[in-house]
Amino acid sequence: MPTYRQQSWKTLASAREHVSVIEENREVNVDWIPVSGFQLRKAGVQFDAVRVDGEDGRRLADWMETLTGGDPGPVVIEANGRRGVYFLVPPGTTSHKSWPRGVTRFGAGPAHVSYVPVPALTGRTWPLAWRCPPTGPGRFVHPLLLRSAVAELLACRNDW
Repeated sequence: MPTYRQQSWKTLASAREHVSVIEENREVNVDWIPVSGFQLRKAGVQFDAVRVDGEDGRRLADWMETLTGGDPGPVVIEANGRRGVYFLVPPGTTSHKSWPRGVTRFGAGPAHVSYVPVPALTGRTWPLAWRCPPTGPGRFVHPLLLRSAVAELLACRNDW
């Protein structure tokens, strides 16, 4: 095994780049966040996701922030298309549970693979952005609180 002095400049440059990525990721050390732009991540590995589209998704994100004192966990918003709001939850927590209509679940299972778009923390990431960026490697949206909030939001909407 080479010592530090024997490592090539490419290895050292790569190590410096890794430190830079960690600093850009607010020292959260979340390796699934891309350095720039955005990338699709396989659901069920580092996280599952729940998407609620349009104004319902934005109202839900507002409510989740209120319920959690401003830190609901990682939430990604989409500026075009369905204008989806992706709530990242711990892996395995979207399957085998009923979710209200209007919710799209992203998880993994037998013969089922889904992908979730994840933006970088900084730079050009359009059409995606962090509504609430991750604050720690194991910090996600609480799935039971989210499911209850979705059900309540959609029930209130149906009362209009």
